[in-house]
Amino acid sequence: MKYLTKLISHRGNTEGPNPERENKKSYIQEALDMGYDVEIDVWNINKTWFLGHDYPSQEIDIKFLMNNKLLCHAKNLAALDGMLIHTNIHCFYHADDPYTITSRGYIVSYPGYEVTPRTICMKPELARPNLDCYGICSDYIGLYSSPATPPEMKKFEEGYYQMKFNEKQ
Repeated sequence: MKYLTKLISHRGNTEGPNPERENKKSYIQEALDMGYDVEIDVWNINKTWFLGHDYPSQEIDIKFLMNNKLLCHAKNLAALDGMLIHTNIHCFYHADDPYTITSRGYIVSYPGYEVTPRTICMKPELARPNLDCYGICSDYIGLYSSPATPPEMKKFEEGYYQMKFNEKQ
């Protein structure tokens, strides 16, 4: 069993993918209200900021990104460049790299790659890695633990997670 320190909802998802709601401000806020950090997809097109995975879909103010509980995935160069000038925006960019580094010095790993105590493990449900890492980011983050359970995180139990993940399939 591992103790996780950072639980990160992938695009606002907590109990599985929900493409119609992912990367929408209201959905992101729901995950934040549950106590999770949230990884979001961010675009900058002609100096206008947007949320959206495959394309810019919801216009936002850059102030929305200035939240310590958001991990902003830059989807284009203008977004990365624009976010990096703001030290209060936690961001990163990657394409097909197994690893990338965030603006705060954390390592983001693609599923199936080794992790360290400074690694944010992306979507571990796809590869079942060693979870001795800084945090995890998952569409199924609600199955790992509850960040709202003080004073410490629940223990992660591999068998429970695999059982719940298989039930969703």
